Amino acid sequence: MPVPPSTSPDPVTEVVRWGAFSCALVPFVLLVSGASLGGAAGTAAGLAAVTCACRALLRQSERTAARALAESAGRHRDRRGHSGAAAHGGGRHFHGRTPGR
Repeated sequence: MPVPPSTSPDPVTEVVRWGAFSCALVPFVLLVSGASLGGAAGTAAGLAAVTCACRALLRQSERTAARALAESAGRHRDRRGHSGAAAHGGGRHFHGRTPGR
C-alpha cells in the first residue's frame, strides 16, 4: 500500500481546511452542549472571519518570500557574500604583465 507524503504540496490549503473543519465542528459542539443557536452562529462567523484573515496573511507572506527569493537569485555575490563589481570579477587584471613592466 502506498504511503501518503508527509508534507502537503500546499500548506496554506491544509491550514484553511482545518480552519473550515473547526468552523463546522465548534458550533455543532456548542449546540450539542446546550448553547443558543445565535451563539453558535456567532461563533461560526467569528471563526470563519479569522480563518479568512489567516489565509490572506499566509498567501501574502508566500508572495513576499517568493519575491525576495527571486530578487536574491538575481544578485551575483562573491565567496564572501559581497555584491557589486568585485563579485563580477572587477578590479585590476594584468593579463600576463608584471607590475614593474
